[in-house]
Formats: sequence, structure tokens, C-alpha cells
Amino acid sequence: MSEYTARRRPQQRGVAAWNAILGPQDTAQVLEQDITADFCVVGAGFAGLSAARRLRQLLPEARIVVLEAGRVAEGAAGRNSGFMIDLPHDLASDDYAGAGDDGKVTELNRKAISFARGAVAEYGIKADFFDPSGKVNGAGGAAGHGHNLSYAAHLAALGEPHEMLDAQQMAEMTGSQYYVSGLFTPGTVTLQPAGYIRGLAAGLKAQGVEIYENSAVSAFQKSGNAWDVVTPKGVAQVGQVILAVNGHLESFGVAKGQLMQLFLFATMTAELGAETRRVLGGADRWGITPSDPMGTTMRRIDTGQGGHRIVTRTCAVLRPSMQASKSDVARAGRVMRRKFDQRFPKLAGLKMEHTWAGHLCLTLNGVAVAREIGSGVFSACVQNGLGTARGTLTGIAAAEMAAGQPSDIANFFAAETAPKRLPPRPFCDIGANAVLRWREFKARQE
Repeated sequence: MSEYTARRRPQQRGVAAWNAILGPQDTAQVLEQDITADFCVVGAGFAGLSAARRLRQLLPEARIVVLEAGRVAEGAAGRNSGFMIDLPHDLASDDYAGAGDDGKVTELNRKAISFARGAVAEYGIKADFFDPSGKVNGAGGAAGHGHNLSYAAHLAALGEPHEMLDAQQMAEMTGSQYYVSGLFTPGTVTLQPAGYIRGLAAGLKAQGVEIYENSAVSAFQKSGNAWDVVTPKGVAQVGQVILAVNGHLESFGVAKGQLMQLFLFATMTAELGAETRRVLGGADRWGITPSDPMGTTMRRIDTGQGGHRIVTRTCAVLRPSMQASKSDVARAGRVMRRKFDQRFPKLAGLKMEHTWAGHLCLTLNGVAVAREIGSGVFSACVQNGLGTARGTLTGIAAAEMAAGQPSDIANFFAAETAPKRLPPRPFCDIGANAVLRWREFKARQE
């Protein structure tokens, strides 16, 4: 293709709470003139900023431009749960184990974590924003406990460290009597995702990478040997383009009919006062993913990550329009209110300060789209619900391909098969949402 035109722009529903609790950012720099550069990265999330950092490592003299449609950390980077997971984490399975090459996936995920750890050290990102504290799969009932036992057996077969926690240990950690068991794994990093992304952007700017916000790319087309990347107020003429826009890849006409656009939802409490914390008990900071992937994620954070707060995340809906509705958010808010009150009856009715939707993109066969998709155009997209680690990896891969210096990360993604085609609409939409609701119902205790 010699021209790519975006059919839609990213649309967000609700506040990006992880970003909001950090306070205001510096004034955005907007692209307001025509410029030239060697590389243009479209999107300033985990994939885009990782791509820019890898390019800077490989080609220190290159001029690198990043174009972001909104503000840094206002998109998916400020809307996820903040788990950078090292182990197999297949959201389509019952217990995360999946059926892939677990050893290779774990190796790659740990490379992503190492890359991020290096950025934290190099750019002076606050340590609280990158906490290598591990995570727990929490079970609320017998079925969830069975999933934990199954996954523990899987980890044992892989030789991966883990620890089963009983109900008392879960209560001591969370302050909640809800959980019957937990499965602790030590390799996960719990992020303040917006804080990490802000720090990554600041570090890249200090290294000469130009990051323009509120500069949505509407199109880019071939102009001789270069690409003209068009924004509302300026054009970047560049040698190569990296699309790091996750599911919005389809907006540019790539992988049409192959990508599932999902939304998950989350709430965050207002700041917990000292008396509320005393009544609740438990540790000030922990992270729980559900034993069933369709269950409820919970995190508790403290002042180092933006205040004493609890985050609840659950509910999923397929929206090919790439926009969650007000009714989607309202329904999810009611479900999350119930989930929170079940886990913390002492705090039932506690005010939720923020409720939001976060976009995910999946493929039927769990593959990414991280490869050269046109002459001088590379994709770092489709994270399959694992945006922190997988986004980091696809960004690295796209940068290495664009720089002509591939590694095992780039080779892994280049060797992946194409995404499977989805059933035709509206059958796909109706069927997928019915399956999501059924799995949500089955996982209601989790």
C-alpha cells in the first residue's frame, strides 16, 4: 500500500485514573509545523515508547518522532491493571496455562521486564512505579481454587517458583475474608502504569526523541522514498513508520476482519483515610488477578503509587466500533460495586472516584501483528490483553525490524502466523458477547 488513512480516532470513556492521581502533566507539545525525521512512531503507549527507546539504543544519531493522538498516559497506558507478568497468561484459557510454547513466552516476557527495568534505572523513574513484588491469583470459591491447583501443577512442571496461600494468609494480605486460596508467583512487576509511561516519555525526550501530543495521525502516504505522516497542524516526512496503535491498526486498513476489539472496565476508590485503613486491615500494597481469567482483578496501592486506594477491574464486552457506550460503563460500574462490597463488606458503599473503560485487542489464535506490513511501514500491534509486557515486546520487535537489526524477539514475532479471520458480523458480535457473558457468569465468584 502507498497510502494509509485512519477511518476513526481513538475514543476513551471515563478518566484514565492512573494518570489522574499523579496530578497534571507539563503542557503538551503539539506538532504545528512540517518536519523531517528518520523514524516516526505513531502511538505513545507501551509499544510506541518501547519502540522509540529501542531505536535510540540501536541508532543513537537518528531523528525519531513520536506522534500521540491524545496525552501521554491518557490512553490504554493509564487504563490497564498495571501487571507486567512474566509467566504464561492466556486469557482464553480457564487457568491461564494455554497451550503455547510456555518456555519461550516466559523467556520473552522476562526480556520485556528487563528492558523496562533498564529504562527505570536509566531515566530515574520512581521505583514505586515499577515494583517487582509478584502477584497472587485469588480464588473466591471451589472452582477458582481448582484453577489455582491446576495452574500450580502447570508451573511445577515448568520448574517455576510459586506458593499456595490459604484463606488466612489471603485475609492477612488483603484485609478480606472473601478469598479461599491464592497462588503467589514472584516474577510479576506491579506498575503504576501511567507513572512508568510518563517517566519513559520524559527520559526519551531528554535523549532527543521528539514526542508530540494531541497530534492525531489521520493518514500517511508515500512521497518518493519517504512517507508523509499527516496530523491536523503539521506533516512529518519520514523514512520509516512504526504503527504502535494496538487495535487501531484496523482503522488504518490493516488486518481488517481479523481483530477483536474488546473493552474491560475498572473503578478506583477515593483516597482511603487512616480510619478506613485501620478498619480494613491488610497490607498497604498488593495485586490480585482472578484464578479464572474472566473474574475480578483487585489492586491496593499506597502513597508511593498515587494514594491509598483500591482498584477493581472486571466485565468485558466486544465493540467492533472501538468505543464503549455509556450503558456499558454503567453496567460494569454496578457489577464492580457488587464485587467490591462482597470482598470488603466493612467498606460497603465506599465512594468510587473513577470508573473507566480500557481497550484491548485480541486475535482468535492469540498472535500479534508485529512485522513489516508495507515498504518502510512496521506494526507493533495487537497485544492480546497483555499490553504491558507484550506491548513492550512488539515495540522492541518493530524497532529492530525497522533498524535492520533483528533479534530473537523480532524473529519470534516475524515467524508468527497471520491472525485468523473472524466470523462475519453480526454473528461474530452476538456470539462473542454471549460467550463473554456466559464466562463472566461462570466466574462470578472469582
